[in-house]
Amino acid sequence: MDEIRVGLIGAGTNTKKRHIPGLEAQKGVELVAVANRTRESGERVAKEFEVPKVYDSWLEIIDDDDIDAVCIGTWPYMHAPMTIAALEAGKHVLVEARMAMNSGEAKDMLAASKSNPDLVAQIVPAPHTLSVDRTIIDLISGGYIGELINMRIAVGAGSAFPNHDAPLHWRHNRDLSGNNIMTMGIWYEALMRWVGPAATVQALSQVVVKHRKDESGRSRVISIPDHMDVVCRMVRGGTMNMTVTQVSGFTPGLDVWMYGTEGTLRVEQTEGAQDGGLPVLRISGGKRGEKQMKEIPVPADKRGKWRVEEEFAGAIRGSEQVTHTNFTDGVKYMEWTDAVTRACQTGETVQLPL
Repeated sequence: MDEIRVGLIGAGTNTKKRHIPGLEAQKGVELVAVANRTRESGERVAKEFEVPKVYDSWLEIIDDDDIDAVCIGTWPYMHAPMTIAALEAGKHVLVEARMAMNSGEAKDMLAASKSNPDLVAQIVPAPHTLSVDRTIIDLISGGYIGELINMRIAVGAGSAFPNHDAPLHWRHNRDLSGNNIMTMGIWYEALMRWVGPAATVQALSQVVVKHRKDESGRSRVISIPDHMDVVCRMVRGGTMNMTVTQVSGFTPGLDVWMYGTEGTLRVEQTEGAQDGGLPVLRISGGKRGEKQMKEIPVPADKRGKWRVEEEFAGAIRGSEQVTHTNFTDGVKYMEWTDAVTRACQTGETVQLPL
């Protein structure tokens, strides 16, 4: 396919910051239409990025036979119906993360993709660890830590002391985000790249800020946790302890420790940011017999970067396959997300896959 005509469904911050510029940078890719939450907001996006058509409804994007692919940038509550409709209409799909509201929707999306194997179905990946993924995978695969004993992960998802005056965000609304909790699924997706999936899940959660005001000033009850503690047994062996919080002051943005039979690795967020605003991550490690840990540099040829839109266009043209992130991996992280929710609700140990 020499020319790829793309329709935008939903054009929020990430779509305008990453996907539109990323798609426009690909040779032979043309943005031909946009449908946003309102006609007015769609017209603003069209004017800013010189998109020729503005539609009132996302269904018009789906019905437009001149469109080859869609970029879905809505909140998770619409990902499944839009993705399935687009695939059934013969369109390639790039859909924003998180994949869906829950694993049931994710499995329906995967089934639609399998029913249309000639179409590309790609999820926007968790980007935070792209720069270090290859180095960490090679270290673990090369036996640096030996057999995994335990991983300990602390994530401060916009962490600070509880702020009861903070406004309601769509991520606090279960009707829009489903079982997705803070940035929990983002980090699990990244950890799956390093050590594979979990076999069991136990979890406890808290809602510390129990009410938030919406745009109209009305107080809304919050049911999505703002502090989460998860314990997993991993398929490869060993365990994982993950804490994700928005309400714990001075929690690091990211601090991961991987303890093994032969060595220890640490991945931590440092000051500053990469291009695109992603955190700068530092790897350090130490092996049996060494007196202390030391920084492990990331070779330039192993330093990953954001190339989502490039990979999407390449996959459509058949020059490469989707690696970040395919629908099969998306189902795995959505099953884990559901397992965490179920474990919190029941107090039980949940077995994976669901």
